[in-house]
Amino acid sequence: MSRGSVSIEVAVLAPAFVAMMVLGGVAGRTAVASAALEAAAHDAARAASISRDASAARDAAREAARQQLDWRGVACTSAPQVTFDGSVGGRSATFDQAFGSAIGQEATVTVEIACTVSYADIRLPALTMPNGQRLTASFTSPLDRYRSRG
Repeated sequence: MSRGSVSIEVAVLAPAFVAMMVLGGVAGRTAVASAALEAAAHDAARAASISRDASAARDAAREAARQQLDWRGVACTSAPQVTFDGSVGGRSATFDQAFGSAIGQEATVTVEIACTVSYADIRLPALTMPNGQRLTASFTSPLDRYRSRG
């Protein structure tokens, strides 16, 4: 009566088990990429905030973000998008306005990084999965109030 029931159970449960493993891989990759983007945004904002001018700050931020993402091995479907913003005296301002603010005035810079994480290498023919997921992270860093900028 119970002959072959184990084989049937394995045949029924094996695909579900494999699907759970694939979904676990997707969730893990998303979590790792999210943490890497947070770290990259932090490093980029910090690199921008210690620069003397907006142009150098953009270059330093992009380089810091690239290094952090490369170090963590994040697989984006294309180059990460880096967006710059700022504030002066607690009010929203452009990135250039933050660096153009007067010495002694409070100013901050915000760097946002967006990346579409690829799932191309963890596909399962039986599951329809998206090509990737877009993740974003941002960080705000203050400019030194008493350091010249321009």
